[in-house]
Amino acid sequence: MIVGRYSASHIVTLVERHSRLLIAIPLPLGAKSERVIAALIDVFNKLPEPLRRTSTWDRGTEMVRHADFTAATGVPVFFCEAYSPWQRGTNENTNGLLRQYLPKSTDLNLTSATRLEEIVTELNDRPRRALKWQTPHEVYNAAVLASTA
Repeated sequence: MIVGRYSASHIVTLVERHSRLLIAIPLPLGAKSERVIAALIDVFNKLPEPLRRTSTWDRGTEMVRHADFTAATGVPVFFCEAYSPWQRGTNENTNGLLRQYLPKSTDLNLTSATRLEEIVTELNDRPRRALKWQTPHEVYNAAVLASTA
């Protein structure tokens, strides 16, 4: 999750580890646990079954209702050790890429859903060395095709 100016705005970020595909969910009404979990449930239930095996989260208070998430999606949740962001390196790196567009001083509530979608699309269409210069979209789409074949 990235937090905007004065901790008054939030964007939940999900990064699929295999493809590095970014999904960004704006939370204009705040990051209370029930809102975060409801948004995550909605997104996870739209993902193809083979690509939603587990989820790893940090230990923020917004994740208190993780059992509700698992019950609604069937996806087990794992937590990183406290003060160990490197255990979620792919997500932390992707948040850094997102911060190139939305610096820490940004009020994220002023970023339209259309603009956020443009940013996410640009990041997902950026070739990555870790993906042998393929884009996250290419790798994700290949994985989806392989899982349905």
